[in-house]
Amino acid sequence: MKPVPPATSLRRAPVQRRSAERLTRILDACADLLDEVGYDALSTRAVALRAGVPIGSVYRFFGNKRQMADALAQRNLERFTERVTERLRKAAGEGGWRTAMDAVLDEYLAMKRTAPGFSLVDFGNQIPVGARHAEPNHRVADRLTDLLSGYIDREPDEDLRRTFLIAVETADTLVHLAFRVAPEGDEKIIEEAREMLRAYLSRVLD
Repeated sequence: MKPVPPATSLRRAPVQRRSAERLTRILDACADLLDEVGYDALSTRAVALRAGVPIGSVYRFFGNKRQMADALAQRNLERFTERVTERLRKAAGEGGWRTAMDAVLDEYLAMKRTAPGFSLVDFGNQIPVGARHAEPNHRVADRLTDLLSGYIDREPDEDLRRTFLIAVETADTLVHLAFRVAPEGDEKIIEEAREMLRAYLSRVLD
């Protein structure tokens, strides 16, 4: 079962397994409908119908569709963290920050290509469509600082956080450009992004 968002993104946290499974179905339905109809046409009623739950079950967790999209973004971040962690576990410390950077970028690209609703929501910075707020990238940078500091043997201080924030902002902008140019992401733009990140991080982390 996919991870459930923490209680801070919900009106009420699920307690029983059945309630958690219902929340998962609601978020899965939300993600599918985002791909099919977009955010503007998304409705809590349509999500309830797709999830096969009463509309009251949706409102038990979410006051509106924005809160539902926020919870989906949080779940995406948790899933992304799990995928990067697993990649680094398999790497067993080999490759230093270069291996870590490839894991972060590759898993982000994989989710962008395959995860339902991710192209609109990702980690929360595009809802409403076209809005570009700084908070989600700060959240991602914080998560990467906590996750990667031990792997690259660096103190998780403000300098490292700033480094990751700059890298995240750069990657975010260039990956979005790549997916505007080609539906699956323009490979030449993605490789340019990878080289830019390597050049920047080598100056800071080597």
